[in-house]
Amino acid sequence: MSRSTKAALALAIVVLLLNAGAAPASKPGRTATAQEVAAWDIDVRPDFTGLPKGSGSVLTGQAVWEGKCASCHGTFGESNEVFTPLIGGTTAEDVAKGRVASLVNGRQPQKTTLMKVATVSTLWDYINRAMPWTAPKSLTTDEVYAVTAYMLNMGEVVADDFVLSDQTMAQAQQRMPNRNGMVTSHGLWDVKGKPDVKSVACMKNCPVEASVRSSLPEAARNAHGNLAQQTRGFGATRGVDTTQPAPASRLASAAPAPAPAPAPADAPGKAVLPLLEQNACMACHAVDTKIVGPSFKAVREKYMGDGAAATRLADKVKKGSNGAWGPIPMPPQGHLKDADIAAMVGWILATPK
Repeated sequence: MSRSTKAALALAIVVLLLNAGAAPASKPGRTATAQEVAAWDIDVRPDFTGLPKGSGSVLTGQAVWEGKCASCHGTFGESNEVFTPLIGGTTAEDVAKGRVASLVNGRQPQKTTLMKVATVSTLWDYINRAMPWTAPKSLTTDEVYAVTAYMLNMGEVVADDFVLSDQTMAQAQQRMPNRNGMVTSHGLWDVKGKPDVKSVACMKNCPVEASVRSSLPEAARNAHGNLAQQTRGFGATRGVDTTQPAPASRLASAAPAPAPAPAPADAPGKAVLPLLEQNACMACHAVDTKIVGPSFKAVREKYMGDGAAATRLADKVKKGSNGAWGPIPMPPQGHLKDADIAAMVGWILATPK
């Protein structure tokens, strides 16, 4: 190695050592890329802005429905066991006029989704974001079109051979039974004698915003089971304990609930109960009370002494089952890890008494 090469190498080493000792400059967060924004920008609006290209027929929708939707919503969207009915209560006259008469005259006590919803885009957008319950966002774009088409067909909004797409959704919108039911003649409150139904976004120097809260009537508070337990294992967890009386004041309802007392170190199920709650098991099951499905105690008693029960029950949880405890099938929970299923099944078979 020549003298000049050695000198250059030594200088390079000194520079590297000096740079290594310097603290890196802190940098603020960067602007999101167009691709990153697009991944979150998935809403579909009443004018169909944001609707992706795709299509799905009524026939295809029926197949998707029977495989992924009927277990909770019924074969014809009529089920009132797991969720309130989706289909029913609309007439040919409603389709012609665009206003569901039974919403006004009260002749249909059970308000279905198709009675209330005004836009096809609302149905499409919700199915695309949140369904199926056990695996949201798992449907392809074409499957969402197909399922929406099948729902509209069950409500006699579109014909059996209809194909719903980004190009034909406007045709379906013109036949929505309650398309004229969204009105702006009233609001939650009035501003200067006029209903507050239009909002102008404030971007700086904004006044303090009003706080809006909602509550359930006492008679309906626990109609569908404890809302605090009906959450999925992702996203923000919300839900008040509806087995308890409502707070006496709105201020109390706004305050955070006190943290539950820590369980004793030897409490059974201390690691498994959170799994059951986070994965919506407690929406249909309870430890010792039948809700939609059997209680865990009943399951334990049925399989007591069966050495192969753990394997069979784990398979039922993973793949779903039908007929073992009545007409309401259990949807497959394919998103769960095998280790979590084994832990939950082991606790159910060993613990509830």
